[in-house]
Amino acid sequence: MAKIKPSDLKKMERMGIKTEQINAIRVIIETNEKNIIIENPTVTKTNVMGNEAIVVFGGQTKEEQKHSQVEIKEEDVKFVVEQTGKSEKEAREALIKANGDIAKAIMILQGETSNP
Repeated sequence: MAKIKPSDLKKMERMGIKTEQINAIRVIIETNEKNIIIENPTVTKTNVMGNEAIVVFGGQTKEEQKHSQVEIKEEDVKFVVEQTGKSEKEAREALIKANGDIAKAIMILQGETSNP
C-alpha cells in the first residue's frame, strides 16, 4: 500500500490542505444495481478550505450484482393492479423496480417515468 510521505503532508498543510491517511481494509461502493468492492485500497481524506474529499486508489476490485431484497406485499400488488389495470405480474415487477414504492410503481406502469 502506497503511503504519503510525512514531508509531503507538511508541505500540503502549509498550503492549507489537511490530509489524513485512512488504514482501510475494504471500501464498498453501493449502487442501485451492484456493489463495487475494493480490497486493500489506499485511502486518503483531504480537507481543502472546508471541503472534504476522500480518495481511493489501488487495491483489488470486484463487483457483485445486487439481488432485490424488497418484500412485496400481495395487498400492494393488488392495489397497483386496481390503479393501473395491469396484470399482477406487471404490477409485481414494477414494485420490485421501484423498491416497493407504490406511487413510483404506478408511475412506471403509466409510463410517467423511465428511471425509477
